[in-house]
Amino acid sequence: MDQYQPAPTCFRHPDRPTGLACTRCGRPSCPECLTAAAVGQHCVECYQQGRDQVRPVRNAAGVATGQQRPQPYVTWALIAINVLVFAVTAVQAHSVMDNQRSQLFFDWVLIPGFVGEGEWWRAVGSGFLHYGILHLAVNMFALYVLGPYCEIALGRVRFLAVYLVSLLGGSAATVLFSSELTASAGASGAIYGLFGAVAIVMLRTRQNLTQILVLLLINLVITFSVPGISIWGHLGGLLAGTVATVGILYLPTWLKARDLRTASIIGWVTVATVALIEVLLIVLTAPTGVVY
Repeated sequence: MDQYQPAPTCFRHPDRPTGLACTRCGRPSCPECLTAAAVGQHCVECYQQGRDQVRPVRNAAGVATGQQRPQPYVTWALIAINVLVFAVTAVQAHSVMDNQRSQLFFDWVLIPGFVGEGEWWRAVGSGFLHYGILHLAVNMFALYVLGPYCEIALGRVRFLAVYLVSLLGGSAATVLFSSELTASAGASGAIYGLFGAVAIVMLRTRQNLTQILVLLLINLVITFSVPGISIWGHLGGLLAGTVATVGILYLPTWLKARDLRTASIIGWVTVATVALIEVLLIVLTAPTGVVY
C-alpha cells in the first residue's frame, strides 16, 4: 500500500500547501511569495538578494536611476515656500499687487547699503520675495518647468545647492554693481542659475541645446529691454548656477576622478568655493555708512 505524502508547504506560510518552489534556492513557496525572474521565479529573499547584488545604473551626475521616475520634492517645496512668503506679504500689506508695502518685504528686500550695515539676511531672503502676483507667477512657472528636470538630473541635495548658490550669486552681483539704495527682490537669480544648470546637463548628456538656449536668449532680451529688472541679479545667478553645475558634471572628468566618491567631493568643493566667493564679494563690497 502506498503511503500518503503530504504536499509541501510554503516556507513563509506553513499553512499553505504548494507545488511551486523558488528556482534559485529550491524552497517551496506559495504564489504570493514568488516573483517572476529572467529565469524561473524567485522567492522574496532571493529576489531581494539579487537586487542588492546588481549595481545601480547612474547618470552623468552619479545619481542612481531606475524604472520609477523620482518625484521632484525639492522643486515643489521651493515653490511652496515662495508662495507662502508672498501670502504673508500680501496679508500684511492687504494687497496682492502692492505687497511690497508689507513689513516682511521691507525687512528682507535686497538693498546693498542695508546689507553693508549688517543686515546680511537680505542677500538670501530677498530671493523669496516678489513684487506682486504676476512677478510670482512668472518665476514659479519657470521653476516648475526647469526645476524637475534639473533636480532629477543632479539629485535633490545638489539641485538645492545649485539653486541656493544661484540665488546668492544674483545677490552678490547686485551688491557689487548696483547703487547702494537700489531695492531688488525675486527668485529670478536662482531661476537664471537653473537655466545655466539645465544647459550644462543637456550638454553633458549630449542633448540638443537649441530649445534651452532660445529660451535663455529670450529671457536675456527681456532682462535688458524691460526697465526695472535687476540685470546684475539675473547675470550673477546665471554665472553662479552654470559654474556650479560645470563643477559637478565636468570637473571630476577633467581631474580624472577614479570613483564616484572622489567625483562627488570635487563637485561639492566647487559648489562650496562658488558660495564662499559670493559671500566674500557681499562682505567686502557692500557699501557702509549709508544713512536711512
